[in-house]
Amino acid sequence: MSNAELHARKDAATPRGVGVMCNFYAERAENAELWDVEGRRFIDFASGIAVLNTGHRHPKVVAAIREQLEHFTHTAYQIVPYESYVTLAEKLNQRTPGDHPKKTAFFTTGAEAVENAIKIARAATGRPGVIAFGGAFHGRTMMGMALTGKVAPYKIGFGPFPGEIFHAPFPNALHGVSTADSLKAVQQLFKADIDPQRVAAIIFEPVQGEGGFNPAPLEFVRGLRKICNQHGILLIADEIQTGFARTGKLFAMQHYDVVPDLMTVAKSLAGGMPLSGVVGRAEIMDAAQPGGLGGTYAGNPLAVAAAHAVLDVIDEEGLAERAELLGQKLKARVNSLKAIVPQLVDVRGPGSMVAAEFNDPATGEPSPEFTKQVQARALERGLLLLSCGVHGNVIRFLFPLTIPMNVFDEALDILEEALTAKVAATV
Repeated sequence: MSNAELHARKDAATPRGVGVMCNFYAERAENAELWDVEGRRFIDFASGIAVLNTGHRHPKVVAAIREQLEHFTHTAYQIVPYESYVTLAEKLNQRTPGDHPKKTAFFTTGAEAVENAIKIARAATGRPGVIAFGGAFHGRTMMGMALTGKVAPYKIGFGPFPGEIFHAPFPNALHGVSTADSLKAVQQLFKADIDPQRVAAIIFEPVQGEGGFNPAPLEFVRGLRKICNQHGILLIADEIQTGFARTGKLFAMQHYDVVPDLMTVAKSLAGGMPLSGVVGRAEIMDAAQPGGLGGTYAGNPLAVAAAHAVLDVIDEEGLAERAELLGQKLKARVNSLKAIVPQLVDVRGPGSMVAAEFNDPATGEPSPEFTKQVQARALERGLLLLSCGVHGNVIRFLFPLTIPMNVFDEALDILEEALTAKVAATV
């Protein structure tokens, strides 16, 4: 079966609303490489949108799933529980920021984790309001879309959205928004839109994902914590994309001296298996009544087994440290091209949560056109890249942290060719 034949079948059988970036179809994958049905090889700098920090089919993850298959695949934890769920909760309670008593509940998708974090916050505070930020991405469910601060393509045609959701601008020095501006905007919401005594939670990403890999400044996070403490508001850190060694620490919040009340996790937690969770202060997590949290597939035993293996691999292979090493190498290589790539205006991000932003050098405006050109040129040469940013002018690099160094170097060569070739084509 060819890619073209499969593409025709896809268009006939599936709706256009499920956007698909690539026009080829995966046949197999290993670590940081994948092959399509026609045998073409690609280096994967997308990782299934930050899901494969431990790579495709890590042997320890595969072995853990295979072993669990020999026992049972599903009982519904709410009906018949199992020890592996409890043990994984204990591990996350121990390893997430803060030395206070914590509890963890598992779900299936990142959007489910976000929705349940909001449910828990509302149950714990008795308040309805939630503050999120421009550029944020928190999922495609109705609450997830309401919280998300990016209209296209996530919100078009799907409203109205749940009420009592408010947005403030996220700090972004490159776009003229300072930490002081953002914190002032939160305070302005209290003056113009909602009494702070009606706000249950403020939710933010320590590094915005879809918004453009924008790291939250330390003083901004401290400021949010101060506001929350002042008004009895819960602080939720959405670590769905930042977690599990991507930023050079197991969790991005470990880069700060601030402890959130609740954290959402998903993506690389289970090495490609669907698993998410909410971790938080024990008394807050206990606010919901029995039966108020859960889901048929929440905490699936195969996914839980994979997550145990992922945590072991992160420790045994030093992936947090490797994220820092690879990220520094990538940033140095891309920064070295600034003199010959005038569209390149910023290279940023902690650890291996790195992005490059591009503007039109003639106007200074964001250039999604140049970004798409670089992405397409890289794909032609076998390198899979993802874009992001409210303006679509950012390329994010999400390679597996287990990528062999020779494959990583090959990818950097392709990236340089894609950047410089398109510069030559646009002068």
